[in-house]
Amino acid sequence: MLYLKTSMLTVCRRCFTDKLLWRRGLSTTQNLSRTNFSHQNILSHFPHAKKNAVFLSKFVYCPAAFTRGLFGGGRGSVHQQTLKDIAENIRECKFRRIVVMAGAGISTPSGIPDFRSPGSGLYDNLQQYNLPYAEAIFEINYFHHNPNPFFALAKELYPGNYRPNLTHYFIRLLHDKGQLLRMYTQNIDGLERMAGIPPEMLVEAHGTFATATCTVCRRDYQGEELRNDIMEGKIPKCPTCKGIVKPDIVFFGEELPQQFFSYLTDFPVADLLIVMGTSLEVEPFASLAGAVRGSVSRLLINRDLVGPFAWGSQRHNDVAELGDVVSGVKKLVELLGWKQELEALMNAGGDKASINKE
Repeated sequence: MLYLKTSMLTVCRRCFTDKLLWRRGLSTTQNLSRTNFSHQNILSHFPHAKKNAVFLSKFVYCPAAFTRGLFGGGRGSVHQQTLKDIAENIRECKFRRIVVMAGAGISTPSGIPDFRSPGSGLYDNLQQYNLPYAEAIFEINYFHHNPNPFFALAKELYPGNYRPNLTHYFIRLLHDKGQLLRMYTQNIDGLERMAGIPPEMLVEAHGTFATATCTVCRRDYQGEELRNDIMEGKIPKCPTCKGIVKPDIVFFGEELPQQFFSYLTDFPVADLLIVMGTSLEVEPFASLAGAVRGSVSRLLINRDLVGPFAWGSQRHNDVAELGDVVSGVKKLVELLGWKQELEALMNAGGDKASINKE
């Protein structure tokens, strides 16, 4: 791919061409992707951050731009940060606007399978639902054709079947200490809410079982109103129009929740990004890892190097703690000196057994 330098920014040829067409008035809304077009609509809700929002919305989906230093980064002979440095800065409250990005890897210790692990992942164990292909279970067109496989799966994944683990409570503790700006999660299991993280602190990028909507009349429901039907193997129906009531999970072919676009205001002001338990393969969520300023520390607690930690230019303030996610969080908690506080929080939440296991 050819890279061009313009206005002191290094961008890929596609971004440069799009920008050039836009300046000449040749681009139309038809040339915008659905997500980018949504960005244009959403900006009106954040007038106070319009400048930063416009900047981020044009580049957040270009990994090349991030890896070529779009947001800057540490250069020269500077100290490479460590997990101990991150812990010290959290403990001394030097980080007050922490953003957490999390994926299925933080929920697998609670017993919930992830989607893509060969052999044990959810997509490898869906034969019982007689799907044409695994991903069909989360495709909106297939759902309208045959909702039964999704609701059979929903019975297994519905909130309450599993308990939060140490990782969820660590994020809750960040909130309790006033240091969490927002948690962005790919998970639909609701364990963040069960751990006591308030809904307004969560961006559930792929939706939630906490609310539901009739697919016909669009009436809103609370997730608990569907629980009995789902647990009994029934498809929940709207009493008003008899349409199917679907949990507000984002299917392939549906728009992202409006709250996802909070990143337009959260990421420009974040002072620490923690990425945990995710492969950073699903867009547009994955690209958010590159949306913080170059001066912002980024901590990866994960099985493998992913996203900009794997293919980007290393920043002096990037830290990667590889291996089991719970073990990595435990190590951070011990460096913070928060072990007793975390155990007390888990006990209060009724998860004392989880501490003993972990």
